[in-house]
Parts: sequence; structure tokens; C-alpha cells
Amino acid sequence: MAKYQNLLVAIDPNQDDQPALRRAVYLVQRNGGRITAFLSIYDFSYEMTTLLSPNERTSMRQGVISQRSAWIKEQCRYYLEAGVPIDIKVVWHNRPFEAIIQEVISGKYDLLLKMAHQHDRLESVIFTPTDWHLLRKCPCPVWMVKDQPWPQHGTALVAVNLSSEEPYHDPLNIKLVKESLELAEHVDHTSLHLVGAYPVTPINIAIELPDFDPSIYNDAIRGQHLLAMKALRQKFGMKEECTHVEKGLPEEVIPDVADHLNAGVVVLGTLGRTGISAAFIGNTAEHVIDHLKCDLLAIKPDGFQSPVELDDDDEHDDE
Repeated sequence: MAKYQNLLVAIDPNQDDQPALRRAVYLVQRNGGRITAFLSIYDFSYEMTTLLSPNERTSMRQGVISQRSAWIKEQCRYYLEAGVPIDIKVVWHNRPFEAIIQEVISGKYDLLLKMAHQHDRLESVIFTPTDWHLLRKCPCPVWMVKDQPWPQHGTALVAVNLSSEEPYHDPLNIKLVKESLELAEHVDHTSLHLVGAYPVTPINIAIELPDFDPSIYNDAIRGQHLLAMKALRQKFGMKEECTHVEKGLPEEVIPDVADHLNAGVVVLGTLGRTGISAAFIGNTAEHVIDHLKCDLLAIKPDGFQSPVELDDDDEHDDE
């Protein structure tokens, strides 16, 4: 499969163990392609050293970049010796998410992988501000990796929106399923399941309309979602037992089904809303993400344009 051949791994500078790098190697060994291990670093104290000339400050920055590059190479040593193609790139940039997205755009990467930190007590995943920026603004798919091995006989769970309230839902559903099927086929023949959630009866309707029958309403909504799921699975020749349509909020249904299936990754679409739209409308994907205990693969719809642009000048050193 040629879909994910050019992989960018965002290195975590605060630990020697790199789960995202391991997951990228796992994919490349089964799927082909190459990896770039990327790190954005910045130390404000270097910019405040007024006793040094600009050339001396540049030299100091390059020294730090060289040290971090050597450290990453040591992290990659075992994989490099095993013949895994890995490039190393370190840049000086004060906003990590911008540096990562600019690298994604300039390097035309197919997939970004980054570690997601784990909350030990709940086993849930914690996302940093940088993670949220990447999930909202990165133009390529973002794979947030939890620090755990791929589960034996694990599944990939694709969360689809069956309401069809907006015109972009259907093509995004098709894109999610298509890319996930291709990936699952090449990664140890991972089984693929689809999940959709439908809403419960609004309480205010039942109260305000005495003749309203909640059971009829629920049956009608469920029927619409089952028909939409049937049409989607038949488009890809999937079996009925690999689809799940459950009543409830997506942020409750999707993590529950993922736990039940021992999913290694949940695949979902994210529209990348930012600013006022995100604040008032909210991203369904982000509510779901907060409750997941496994890896996440977030995919944007076709035609998505990142709000992050490449720098016009060459102010950022790199190696």
C-alpha cells in the first residue's frame, strides 16, 4: 500500500523511550516507506544573552541542535542497524506545533505520529496543547500513540457519522473506511469494525408533547442509522457483525465499543474547527478523544487547508 510511505515522527524531548517511533517502525516494517524523526527545540535564555553577538548566539543554537541530533540518533540506533530508513531533523523554533506542521507541509508527509501521554490511574490518554493544535490544524492524518504494544488480535475501529446532516459526512465516512481498510490489510491483517452512535429521545419533546411516543421515535432513529450503516458496509463488502450501531453520545459509545473489541486504534474524522466555531459548536471528535484508552488516528476531509503557513524567511536553524 502506497498511502502511508513518508512518515514524520514527532520526538518527545523529555524521555528516552519513544512509543511513536516504535509505532512508525512497526508500520514501515509491514508497509514499506521511510521515517523522519523530527524535534523542535527552543531555549529563550539563548535569545536573551545580550553579551553575545548574533553569530555567537547562532553558534550556540547549532551546538544544542547538534547535541539533540546525536541524542535522537542514539534513540534510533537499533532501528538503523536493522535497516529501517530513518532521517533525523532538529529545528530551532519557539512553537512546536507550528514547526511540526510546517515540516509536514514542506516535506509532503503522508502521516504524522506523536506520543500521547497516559494517565496512569484511569489508563486514559492525556493530550497536551500541542497535541490539540496538531489534531485541529495538521493537514495530513495524525496518529496519536499510546505507550503500549499493539494488542494481540486487536482491531481497528472506525467511528463514522451516520446522521448525514451535513454534505461532508458521507464522503468523509467513505474516506475513513477506505484508508482504514487499506492500512488494516497491510498491518498484520488487522480486523476492521465500524461504529456509529444515534441520539436518545430528547426529554423536553416527551414532556411538551403528550402524544409523543419515545419508543417509536427511538425505533425510527435507530432504523435510519442501521440503514445508513448497511449501505456503508455493503459499499466495502464488510460483514454485518463488524458493524455496531449503539444508542448514546459518541463520546460514550465509541470508547465503550473500543474497549469491548480490544481495539488497537480508533480512526475518526476531524474537521479541524478552530476559534469561535470550536468554542461554541465544539468538535465531536475532541469529546470522543478525551475518553479513549487506545491509539487514535485522526483524518481530515479532502480539501482541508491548514491555517499554518510556511515561514517566509529562513529564521529557524536546523540540522
